[in-house]
Amino acid sequence: MSATPAPAATARRWPWLGEFLAGEARAWVYVGKCVLAIFLTGWLAMWLQLEKPSTAMLTVIVVMHPQSGMVLAKSFYRVLGTLTGSLFGLALMSAFPQQRELFLFLLALWVALCAGGATLYRNFMAYSFVLAGYTAVIVVLPAISDPRQIFDSAVMRVSEVLLGIGVTAVVSDLILPQRLRVLLRRSAQSQFAHFIDLVREATRGVLPRERLEQMHLDIMRAAIQLENLRASVIFEDPEVLARSARMRLLNQRYMAAATTLQSLHHLVNRLKRRGRDAVVTALVELYRPIGEALDVPQRHEPAVLEERLRACLAAFPAHLAPLRERCDEPAARLEFDTGAALVERLLEELIGYTGAEAALRSGQPLRGSVERVRFRRGNDLVGAAVAVTRTFLTMTALSLFWLASAWPSGANTMLMATVFSGLLATSPNPVLSASRTLYGYAIGFLAGLVMEFYLLPSSEGYGMLVLACAGLMMIGPYLQTRPALAGMGSGYSLGVIGLTSISNPMVYDAVQFFNTGLSQLGGVGLSLVSFMTIPGIAGSRWQQRRVLRLLRREVERAARAPLDGLAWSFESAARDLLQQVVSGTRPGSELLAWALSVQETGRTLIELRQDLAETALGAPARLAIDRALTAVAQLYEAPDTTRWLEADAAVLAAIRAAPAGAAVRLHLYQLRSALRDEESPLAPYQPRPAAGGSPHAP
Repeated sequence: MSATPAPAATARRWPWLGEFLAGEARAWVYVGKCVLAIFLTGWLAMWLQLEKPSTAMLTVIVVMHPQSGMVLAKSFYRVLGTLTGSLFGLALMSAFPQQRELFLFLLALWVALCAGGATLYRNFMAYSFVLAGYTAVIVVLPAISDPRQIFDSAVMRVSEVLLGIGVTAVVSDLILPQRLRVLLRRSAQSQFAHFIDLVREATRGVLPRERLEQMHLDIMRAAIQLENLRASVIFEDPEVLARSARMRLLNQRYMAAATTLQSLHHLVNRLKRRGRDAVVTALVELYRPIGEALDVPQRHEPAVLEERLRACLAAFPAHLAPLRERCDEPAARLEFDTGAALVERLLEELIGYTGAEAALRSGQPLRGSVERVRFRRGNDLVGAAVAVTRTFLTMTALSLFWLASAWPSGANTMLMATVFSGLLATSPNPVLSASRTLYGYAIGFLAGLVMEFYLLPSSEGYGMLVLACAGLMMIGPYLQTRPALAGMGSGYSLGVIGLTSISNPMVYDAVQFFNTGLSQLGGVGLSLVSFMTIPGIAGSRWQQRRVLRLLRREVERAARAPLDGLAWSFESAARDLLQQVVSGTRPGSELLAWALSVQETGRTLIELRQDLAETALGAPARLAIDRALTAVAQLYEAPDTTRWLEADAAVLAAIRAAPAGAAVRLHLYQLRSALRDEESPLAPYQPRPAAGGSPHAP
């Protein structure tokens, strides 16, 4: 008889069943914590005699997350948004208590600006902007008929929200917590292992362009995921907060090494296509020891890999010399030296990357000083302008309708339209998200009807209330654990809690219930109509064209922006821009081809400028290099054949003006090689036959 436990045997026999059961266990832990926090918050709100316990209970639904670090991060930004919105509401009501038209106009403008601001940030920072917008609406609309109540309204709303946040944080952190730092460490180690394996694979030969494109996508996703996790986990773990700067440095070194690896293989691929087999063979032999240094039994132990890479770098000059002697022609020597400089840079960056990972795992300080870096986001202001316009028009139309009709429930419609116009503005598919939320809210309306007029009247005391309502309350959180139904689950929970309006004492008013429910459904529906009328740019061809232009402008930044911190900001911003449209990006796409070209050219320009700042060159050479930088930047800003010819000629002139053996000359050659890449997005602008001679014989 086997001694293997039944669950383990089941998981081993049917892996899919084991994964399903594990997923269900995590889902029901989340549901239990969510329902517990909802009812505990409601009880405390009643005990404290807050005006609307349902507002505190709704806060639980909004803030709760399976990972406790996410709860704390979300709570922090929700507090900021709530306080900011409340203060603005107080100021607005104080300034225009009797001028309702101007009051509603400025309120609509505030909400619209907050919705636009949300599109320029990521994670819960965006949520803080949304909160600042609709909290102002929550605070001022109930007091619009009696401005003297505005201060009490603001204090009560802030108190209710803070209570919900506090209870959620305690429940999430004390009851079966799922630590975000565990996920962060696992993700960081997985990223490290994957990249080391990728470098080992890449140093065995030549990578095709399709593999480089897929590599770029994988690296982009991993880098942004790590930054997003780091930004949230600092609220959970003081140790991670203390090491936050090192984690940023680790991520930036990861991106830098990835760019160098890609640039090296782009150069090798171009040489291979042009029949420069001798140079290609020499370069492959030159970087093969990197793969051998990484190919050890402890292949994912950063401290071991760092020492082996340092030994490889120390042996690099001796390994380089005989291979360089094979390239006796001037053109071949220049090609080899350019590739050798990339190999050496890759080695140095891998040492920095493995050293940073080893220091983080061991808790020891990094060798030397810790560089101050930050992850720069890439934003498109046009997308924010669309969100501002859509939200402003929606709010203005609702305000005019409310003023003209004097509908008592118009405030509810405005509130719900405000909430979901802001919350869904950053969604990749806001129409689909709003539709699912509307469906969930409609189902929540029916569930709330059952709770308020069937279950609650027969409940005696808060304990019976919990027993009567817990079953219906669980539906929303459970749906939220399913990615495809998360929006519907949120809508359901907001509907069932918001419409039931649990309070002490309970008031059962069917007319009020239906007026509130229908007006709130109308608000969610109007937010859907607004997204259909003025669609967002996320995922559209227009957005892809916009992102493409912004990507190309990163080359202009690389050529002209101040050098301090430029290398780090360039690496992160270019990848963040691509991330905004990555769902529709596949290997072979025009956008991905441009992203690779921008990454290689921009990094080369930065390295060129850094070496230029440290090299003593004559005025003619500096002038020629400056002209080349300007010409390349202008080409990427608005590519055409004329500008390609100007850039090609300017770079060739700079190569001839630069002294032999100077590092700047190697960077210039790499630039010209990239300009003449037959598989790059610049190929259509190259004249046929290519003018200006061969790039191999400058």
